[in-house]
Amino acid sequence: MDDTSFAQQNPQNPVEAWSKLVENTMKQYAALFPASAAGHASATDTPDPWLALIDQLWHTNPYSKLLPLDPTEITRAFQQVWLDAFQNPARAWTNYASFAQQYTQLMATTALKFWGRGQQTEPVVEPEKGDKRFSANDWQQNPAFDAIKQSYLLAATALLKTASEVQGMDEKQQRKLVFYLRQFLDAISPTNFAFTNPQVIHETVQSGGENLVKGTEHLLRDIKAGQIKMTDTDAFRPGRNLALTPGEVVYRNKLIELIQYAPATEQVYAIPLIFMPPWINKYYILDMQPQNSLIKFLVDSGFTVFVISWKNPDAALEDITFEDYLTLGPLAAFKVAKEITGSARVNPVGYCIGGTLLSMALPYLAAKKDKTANAVTFLVALQDFSDVGDTAVFMDEPQVTYVEGQMMERGYLDSRAMATMFNMLRANDLIWSNVVNNYLLGKEPPAFDLLYWNNDGTRMTRAAHSFYLRNTYLENNLVKPGKIVLKGVPIDLGQIQQDVYAFGAAQDHIVPWKTAWKITQLAGGPVRFVLGGSGHIAGVISPPSKGRGYWTNEKPAASADEWLETAEQHPGSWWTDWLAWLKQRSGELVASPAVGSKKHPPLMPAPGTYVLEV
Repeated sequence: MDDTSFAQQNPQNPVEAWSKLVENTMKQYAALFPASAAGHASATDTPDPWLALIDQLWHTNPYSKLLPLDPTEITRAFQQVWLDAFQNPARAWTNYASFAQQYTQLMATTALKFWGRGQQTEPVVEPEKGDKRFSANDWQQNPAFDAIKQSYLLAATALLKTASEVQGMDEKQQRKLVFYLRQFLDAISPTNFAFTNPQVIHETVQSGGENLVKGTEHLLRDIKAGQIKMTDTDAFRPGRNLALTPGEVVYRNKLIELIQYAPATEQVYAIPLIFMPPWINKYYILDMQPQNSLIKFLVDSGFTVFVISWKNPDAALEDITFEDYLTLGPLAAFKVAKEITGSARVNPVGYCIGGTLLSMALPYLAAKKDKTANAVTFLVALQDFSDVGDTAVFMDEPQVTYVEGQMMERGYLDSRAMATMFNMLRANDLIWSNVVNNYLLGKEPPAFDLLYWNNDGTRMTRAAHSFYLRNTYLENNLVKPGKIVLKGVPIDLGQIQQDVYAFGAAQDHIVPWKTAWKITQLAGGPVRFVLGGSGHIAGVISPPSKGRGYWTNEKPAASADEWLETAEQHPGSWWTDWLAWLKQRSGELVASPAVGSKKHPPLMPAPGTYVLEV
């Protein structure tokens, strides 16, 4: 029986007829595509032959090495949207009617502009705040390009709204659906194609097409290298024009080099600072150029500063465990810093996952009755992984299992895999803007120190990285007292009794600030939480000369939203607020210590050797 005859035989009950039609169609679809019909298939479900074919075709072309698109996930997302529309026709029709109404209004407005009568008309749709793709004047002033822009934005908005309303999914599945649809929509933006981007058209006319020739050369170069060139990689080098603050490597083991910086003042605060940067990046983000170096700022302010420089591991270190990161990292560094300075206490600073490791080191020390850690700082660090934003898209069980398989094969996780994930979180800024600049405009990428550092990644050791992913992103064990055990010691964040300064960044895509705020509820001691502007990197590297403003709140709050409602906004940089907090918790001013000691003599000048490993 075909669908028409079924409806004709049930004229008195069209709703039931439609339900039967949907049911029959779904059964037929499920027979063909068993993984997709469920609406939220995972990598462990029965393989969809069409998705498998699409995946194979994508990975056979050279662009797959450059553009971090996942066509199988994108196709699956469209299947889910289509199935939901089929099952909920009323909602689908409402969304379509709204889109059609707005599109009709857009076409009418565009016609008026071509006739010279609609220049003052308000746009039907505008780019999201911070979207720089349509900043060129032609996108606003030329009626044709304005219509292209608004048509794209209108379709993208409508599709994302429809995706956000798909039923039968949990929060993680919903986020994944919207994320991959957004990846597709970002990819097909009119700014990414030569004939629909007015800047590219102007450049092509002015250069006689030379931009396209150079762009092709750049594309072939990047395909050969296996990654998009995001910055001038020859413009910077640690020790040459980055990581210039004077210092010495005073200790080295197989996992870290410990750098002590030379004092810049006759007296320093008695308690030294020790930075624990993330081991998925290189430490010199804290010591870029002199004008934006956080380390130089602190040294000039009278602090003795140490920083851990993590080794870039290879397959020989695949069995390094997370416990090794604890003992060879912060615990070893604390001991050396105390011996050199003569101070019984240190003020540790944990940045990103360096802060997560510090969160575990503190309860470990507390259980050992060790009072080494005095006042503690967490910079864009997570302890509670219940909401990690779009990062959760990459951290489900099948994908972690896949990563573990890669590490078993190589002995480590290649740095490009992590870089690709983070770049996808800001695809328009970090991927598609470079596609336009490098391949369509035919220009070389600019020399930008932060992008150079972002491209200078490190590998992940197999055992330690697997432990980290499973105990944080997958199982969120750090917030469960005693669930994580390191060297026989159950870890309980409630044992963090020190004064804590915690910083979050308002536009952070990697560590959402509302999740970073939760340390105020987890630590056992007093916590001062400060919110800064910008994102995960620029929010932290915010010198007073380029302060992006920050928020503080001295009142207790039950939630991050409540904290923000009564927070006080300040101009300038959060560095000055942190400096005032540190000075009160760093002891008396004493004579500046020597760099190194008899037991730990200087081994070589900063930045050392580990940071230069590729």
